[in-house]
This record gives sequence, C-alpha cells and structure tokens, in this order.
Amino acid sequence: MNIKIKGCSQSRQKGLVSVEFALIGSLFFIILFGIVEFGRLLFTWNTLDEVTRRAARLAAVCPITQQTEVINNAIFQGTVLKGLNSSNVNVEYLDNNFAPTATVEQITYVRASIQNYQHQLIIPLIPGTFLTAPDFSTTLPSESLGITPTGAWSVQC
Repeated sequence: MNIKIKGCSQSRQKGLVSVEFALIGSLFFIILFGIVEFGRLLFTWNTLDEVTRRAARLAAVCPITQQTEVINNAIFQGTVLKGLNSSNVNVEYLDNNFAPTATVEQITYVRASIQNYQHQLIIPLIPGTFLTAPDFSTTLPSESLGITPTGAWSVQC
C-alpha cells in the first residue's frame, strides 16, 4: 500500500536522511573527540604532578651527587609522557628559609618542579597543536639524602 501525502514527493526526501546524519554525526564526533582529548589532558596533568612528587621523594632520600638518576627515575625513563625529558624537571635543595643551598648540612627541604612542558593535542585537522602545561612543584622535607649514620653514602638511586 502506497500512501501519498499532498505536497510532498518521495523523490525530494531521498537525501534528507544522509544530510541529517552528516549534521548530527559531525556534532557527535566533535563532542566525542573533545571528551577523549580532555581525558588525555587530565591524565597528563596528573602524571606531571606525580613526577614532581616522585622526584622530590627520591631527592629527599638519595645522594645529592645522583641528581641525574633521580630525575631519570622520576620521569619513568621518559616512557610515560611523550616530550617529557630531564630538561623539564628541576630539583633544588633548600635551607630553612627556602633559599637554594649546596651544603649538605644546611639542606632542610627538597623541591622538584616541572616547567615548559608542551602537551600535544591530537585534535583532527589541527596538526602540531600544543598546549603549555602550568608549572608543577612539590616541596618535601629532606630525609637522609643517602647518608647513613656513619656518614657514608649508602643509597643508590
């Protein structure tokens, strides 16, 4: 049974479903990519915060002479975040007034920070789009700094 509606022909309706799907589908995929990209951004921010916490913790218990190993271990050997390397991470040894010091006897705090990390967005149609992450910093009280009660360096990081 074929029903005809006055003023509306079936030939004019043939491409309407495709046009509606193209409009709604493109909006759906834009929202979907936005949610995925926001999730990646939250993962990156959380990982950068964890790297500063980990670097400060390692620096508090490892010898000052092993700062390079501390940073490399804190950034997970560069395997977790693309573009995160030791040049982004800074470890400082601080005295009671939070002023940088190199004298082991005066070190009270350890601060690890990340600056200038560029998060690459993977939004389609915009290749090479970067977002600069805010600076992350963690300060912890120093602990052994790798020194035993006898005064010898004992910890290998």
